Amino acid sequence: MNRIHALLDKQRNFFATGATKPLNYRTEQLRRLKAMIRDHEEAIMEALRLDLGKSDFEAFATEIGILLEEINHALKHLKRWSKPRRVKTPLTHIGSQSRIYAEPYGIALLISPWNYPFQLAISPLIGAMSAGNCAVLKPSELAPHTSALLARLLGQTFDEAYVAVIEGGVETSNALLAEKFDTIFFTGSVGVGRIVMEAAAKHLTPVTLELGGKSPCIVHADANIKHAAKRIVWGKTLNAGQTCIAPDYLYVHESVKDELLKGMKETVDAFYGDPLADGSPYPNIINARHYNRLKSLMEAGQLVYGGRTDEGSLKIEPSFIGDVGWEDPVMQEEIFGPILPILTYRNLEDVIREVNTRPKPLALYAFSESEEIQQRIIHSISFGGGCINDTILHIATPYLPFGGVGNSGMGGYHGKASFDVFTHRKSVLKQTSRFDLPFRYPNAKNALKRLRSVYK
Repeated sequence: MNRIHALLDKQRNFFATGATKPLNYRTEQLRRLKAMIRDHEEAIMEALRLDLGKSDFEAFATEIGILLEEINHALKHLKRWSKPRRVKTPLTHIGSQSRIYAEPYGIALLISPWNYPFQLAISPLIGAMSAGNCAVLKPSELAPHTSALLARLLGQTFDEAYVAVIEGGVETSNALLAEKFDTIFFTGSVGVGRIVMEAAAKHLTPVTLELGGKSPCIVHADANIKHAAKRIVWGKTLNAGQTCIAPDYLYVHESVKDELLKGMKETVDAFYGDPLADGSPYPNIINARHYNRLKSLMEAGQLVYGGRTDEGSLKIEPSFIGDVGWEDPVMQEEIFGPILPILTYRNLEDVIREVNTRPKPLALYAFSESEEIQQRIIHSISFGGGCINDTILHIATPYLPFGGVGNSGMGGYHGKASFDVFTHRKSVLKQTSRFDLPFRYPNAKNALKRLRSVYK
């Protein structure tokens, strides 16, 4: 597209001026971004309500408040992150000094998803701006109200030579990926992540992929069942399960299964009453295609709770399914909805083996009061990140990098990790001119002997 090409030329010309690099410029732009969010909270909440049926509480907690914290954290630490870092120099390099300089990549392409359409668009933008990049943001067309709002608010706040929003569908995404960017940050499905990485490879562009997968939740026999039930339901029903790190399936020790299920059912009732009722704070499924996909996944196994749906509002109540196996469709793909398959176990080693035979998950949650059990799970299973005796909350701290591993993604962000993922670490050795060591040169007398005395 000519417009995209012209926009990139505009951003490259602006970046070449060096205007985005000074610390005071970056901090001022972050303050403007924060003011934009604070001044338009109601509009953001309304867009999220129209796209996903989110309550004001959920919208603020998961899409607004977390961004304000990210910006505050960046503003507090950005000076230290940006400062050239002096590192040790070996004796073999006597007379020289070594420093690492933080350098922005240049023009960043940010492709965001529909499930948290405001937060997952702005969060990587905070990192890109903090590091001194220009950015092109492509929001998801499946959340049209939030996409339009992002385009309007960012367009009013920043010149497009610095930050621009390009709306559109798959054709627009393909046109953007055909261009050469300096770094690409993608959040979405594994399948599209492969397409993004393939496109980036043509230009040798560094890529950060925040993907997904089937994130397990393990409840051991010694877990605090009361807390586990409440925290699992909260993590699973947040955004009606349309969360990349939602517990995707539950492995519960057979001795506490009935108690846990009872507590989970009571928690759903306490949280939402009738989730399908008008005025319920429970969100809807994003569109009819995903709604129908989720309904079909409930056909496997035995429904032990929930199962009601409302096509008019695109709502599916929290549903627990027992008697499922790995061959069932609900266990073959990431669910991305309020359906929780439940498997039981006697031996923890069986769970570890089953999880490890499948692609590495983005998240893992384990409930146990035993430090030994906790550490066994942490060290025996590879996963992006997770929680012990809780769910989801590891994503909400700027002190923990968030990201996947293997099939669930590559690279991490949040806090300093957001600055790092949009930064090239430029290593520079500064040599003295006061003297020169002759043995480094091939014409020096006894050069090889002297080199051998140094490199022992």
